[in-house]
Amino acid sequence: MNYMKTAILLAGLTALFMAVGYVLGGQFGMLIALGVAVAMNAWSYWNSDKALLSMYGAEEVDATSAPDLYAMTAEMAARAGIPMPRLYVIHDEQPNAFATGRNPQNAAVAVNTGLLNMLSREEVAGVIAHELAHIKNRDTLIMTVTATIAGAVSLLGNIAAFSGGNHNRSGVGPFLTLAIMILAPLAAMVVQMMISRTREYAADRAGGEISGDPLALASALTKISNGAAQIPNDVAERNPATAHMFIVNPLSGARMDNLFSTHPDPQNRVDELVAQAQAMGPGRAGFAAPSPWGGAAGPWR
Repeated sequence: MNYMKTAILLAGLTALFMAVGYVLGGQFGMLIALGVAVAMNAWSYWNSDKALLSMYGAEEVDATSAPDLYAMTAEMAARAGIPMPRLYVIHDEQPNAFATGRNPQNAAVAVNTGLLNMLSREEVAGVIAHELAHIKNRDTLIMTVTATIAGAVSLLGNIAAFSGGNHNRSGVGPFLTLAIMILAPLAAMVVQMMISRTREYAADRAGGEISGDPLALASALTKISNGAAQIPNDVAERNPATAHMFIVNPLSGARMDNLFSTHPDPQNRVDELVAQAQAMGPGRAGFAAPSPWGGAAGPWR
């Protein structure tokens, strides 16, 4: 159901983009808009992971520089049935993490030092499993394409707004054109948020299956969401378009499960994971007992 919903939303977003192009320039405008979208997606396909990791100052680590974290990620990747991704650490106090890359063969997982300092070993494993689920399901590519198309729709809407509708070559009336200028970017943003939230629920469930401990992931989500609400992420605040990549919304402000939220409400996600743990049988009825990573020094140093 999640995959079907994602496909329907992506199709709707693409149709919206092409409709805006048609309103602004008729069939020729639609083709030009489509060409621009293809070019933007091609750039994103090959370069978005590098750009994102560079933006956040991510430092690549390996089995020598971060043996515990690397070994854990390798174990989770083997359970997920995907290649070992490149592993990065971001020196940021906010507890958070994200995955990126165009496919499982060219993927990366990045975790903040704040997350490693705050979470137990079992909870970190749950987070890593969640991010590997995104990679396995190719959510990183889906979200990159979604963000690119949504950005293109907004760009076309801005062009139309600044031109005062003078680029309309489709024969559509001025009132409908004005409505499209205003509503299309808003609709694109809503669809992007809906796709992001759908993929988060799916990654939570798959992450619980990969780690074998949904309650550890549930506990991690509780700690991360509480920490992210108190500790700002300055880079994310300057680049809000990247917020949907993180396991928990890194931006300040409300985290309500509404049309304008990049992530589901944390409590809704915890409830789903608790239900999953109960379905898995005895031994998964409560949060994992703390098993510290090793204090503030962290195992990555």
